[in-house]
Amino acid sequence: MEEKFDYNEATAELEKIAAKVEDPATGLDEIDRCIRRSDELISRCREYLRTARNTIDNL
Repeated sequence: MEEKFDYNEATAELEKIAAKVEDPATGLDEIDRCIRRSDELISRCREYLRTARNTIDNL
């Protein structure tokens, strides 16, 4: 079962990831995990926005 995507939660998580990556205390392994997670979130956000735009265009 696929989880319901929440755009606002995704953007909030992306902001937290950005802060973590900017922190000099964050290690390279953690930065790598952050980048992978942010790629996933960005892809899902883009898909969400494309779907919303298509829905509006078809009204």
